[in-house]
Amino acid sequence: MVEIEKKFTVNKALWEKIKKPAPNVIKQSYISDDKKCTVRVRIKNNKGFLTIKGETINISRSEYEYEIPLEEAKAMMDEFSSKILFKNRYEVLIGNNLWEVDEFQGKLKGLIIAEVELKSETEKFELPNWLDKEVSNNPRYYNSNLIKEL
Repeated sequence: MVEIEKKFTVNKALWEKIKKPAPNVIKQSYISDDKKCTVRVRIKNNKGFLTIKGETINISRSEYEYEIPLEEAKAMMDEFSSKILFKNRYEVLIGNNLWEVDEFQGKLKGLIIAEVELKSETEKFELPNWLDKEVSNNPRYYNSNLIKEL
């Protein structure tokens, strides 16, 4: 499967003004963060997920995600991860696209990143007014790199 995604920083003042749905609470860590292949364990609300992602080329990369038992996700985090990233994710529909907006917690508190998945790299989409700058090709904003700042 291929994930095509654009990523943006968010203007906090403008973001705080909009009405938002209740967030999903996410806890995630990385078993492997190699440039060519990351392996992520995530707990989203009360469900566990294992995700394998390939190297990003332009704004595309391969992605395989599987739901796993919650207890196994917790065990993998305990056994294989030294750092855990916490964030609240809001899902906001803008035009025909679902935006996932992550408000990071802990040491990354204050950082807000918005992502939109596309059907093609050339797909046109509506930009919400609360976006700041595009960071799709800036590795600093990959979650696998943000977790290193913890």
